[in-house]
Amino acid sequence: MHKLILRVSIIVLFSCNNNTSNTPAATANADTTLYKEIQTGGIKIIPIGSNGRTINIWTKHIGNNPKIKLLLLNGGPGATHEYFECFESFLPQQDIEIIYYDQTGCGLSDNPKDTSFWQLPRFVEEVEQVRKALNLTKDNFYLLGHSWGGILAMQYALKYQDNLKGLIISNMMSSCPAYGKYAQEVLAPQFDPKILDTIRQIEKKGDFSNPKYMELLYPHFYTKHILRLPVAQWPEPVTRSFAKMNNSLYVTMQGPSEFGIGGNLTNWDVSKQLPQIKTPTLTIGGTHDTMDPEYMKWMSTQLPNGKFLLCPNGSHMSMYDDQPHYFPGLIQFIKEVNSKTAVN
Repeated sequence: MHKLILRVSIIVLFSCNNNTSNTPAATANADTTLYKEIQTGGIKIIPIGSNGRTINIWTKHIGNNPKIKLLLLNGGPGATHEYFECFESFLPQQDIEIIYYDQTGCGLSDNPKDTSFWQLPRFVEEVEQVRKALNLTKDNFYLLGHSWGGILAMQYALKYQDNLKGLIISNMMSSCPAYGKYAQEVLAPQFDPKILDTIRQIEKKGDFSNPKYMELLYPHFYTKHILRLPVAQWPEPVTRSFAKMNNSLYVTMQGPSEFGIGGNLTNWDVSKQLPQIKTPTLTIGGTHDTMDPEYMKWMSTQLPNGKFLLCPNGSHMSMYDDQPHYFPGLIQFIKEVNSKTAVN
């Protein structure tokens, strides 16, 4: 019995040694390009020059398609790339490469803790530096901006559209005054008058840190127009991203109130400039959005190569509460643009 065990052990050892001896040959036949530099799972830190300082910008790509690279601009302003994680369930399988990007002051990128950085023109130049560092060109560069990211995407396109292959404006109007008017005239009256009065009183006093403010907004506004689920059921990437909100950035640009714009974006309006954007563009709106869906549909008619996607069950976070419309429509748009440019 002992001799049998010994013999089996020797055979197993010999077999393992043979496998080990084959390892160098297997490695030699592998794709050696992977070993030219240390792999980081698609993460790239990009140092950019901004306001006389060097800011480290965090990015990560998922997938690899030389013809379709979708850079994602998060909203807030001041949220993080993390709420875009739902895109991983839909786009890579369709051979659409996605690129996460935390803007200055957001998530894993540097936070200069300086309000002079919270300016739209500076963010536009930041996107351009990121584009260059990632080697994105008119042959592969798709840009998707959601909410505040949509403002940034429109402003970027107005200056740098020659670098774009396709543009997606998700859940954002092209005029902050029009957005404010919609909030005041359409959304606010949907509140119970007593609740709205309490919210108005808190805002009038500037008492935005009052816990009652958010206690009222979550059930009466957020779960109706931001993400149409009970807060306890909000997807983890959303709550994780929102928990990391840069309040300095948010208040400086958006303002403290949830109804319309009150920060340095108050008068931002490019509605008359939309015809200048020749890039194929998709505007996306939700029926229950904080933004006026009819206005976003109108935007698509002002863009020379514009299309509109309505998410009938969606709100401001339509990529979560109306995925059956959001993602098929987004994928179809990108593939149509890609097929047309391939023919041309």
